[in-house]
Amino acid sequence: MELRNTLEYDFAQEKAFSYKGLTMDEVIHHLALFVSNLWQIHIFGEGNARTTAVFFIKYLRTLGFSTANDIFAKHAWYFRNALVRANYTNLHKGITETTEYLEQFLKNLLLGEHYELHNRHLHISGIFKQDAEEIQEVTHEIESSLLDRCINFSAKTEMYVRRLFDQFGFDQVFGRSAVMEVLDIKTSAASNLISKLYGADIIERVSGHGKGKYKFKR
Repeated sequence: MELRNTLEYDFAQEKAFSYKGLTMDEVIHHLALFVSNLWQIHIFGEGNARTTAVFFIKYLRTLGFSTANDIFAKHAWYFRNALVRANYTNLHKGITETTEYLEQFLKNLLLGEHYELHNRHLHISGIFKQDAEEIQEVTHEIESSLLDRCINFSAKTEMYVRRLFDQFGFDQVFGRSAVMEVLDIKTSAASNLISKLYGADIIERVSGHGKGKYKFKR
């Protein structure tokens, strides 16, 4: 009942909100707040981010936006982590919640802008705080070390490897559900891909993060 009441409260607040006279930047900021608040209720349980995305697409259409799901499919993990950053605060470490990343996502979606939506930009650990040259070196690193191990892979599988690495890098841990979200593939396909990458020595199992967790092997 608490979840339902919270959801109904957020819906009521949105229903009463007027977009009249707002600039597009203000509209996007408000939409980012709305969807991040909706997501953090976690009303949908397993698959909460995916269901929130589907609802949000339909809601944007009621507001007059011609919205497809392509960007959500291509940048599913970025969208999910942008929602996290919009709700996460750690004052001890100087971290405050921000809708900056959600707004960049929405500007690409609604205005056709071209912000680079890289998962590493959302990290707060400092691992991925690199300048442009360092990022290029990382890109080079995957091409020279990881893709060398993809010699018997199809072009599609190589593309999957690139997209997964772009999201997780060498240090972030991921599992099957994350692979499904990033690549927009089904459970069986994600399991088969993980088995293939593990067998090719591209990823390795990690402990301490729950069952079935991996990271890219250097």
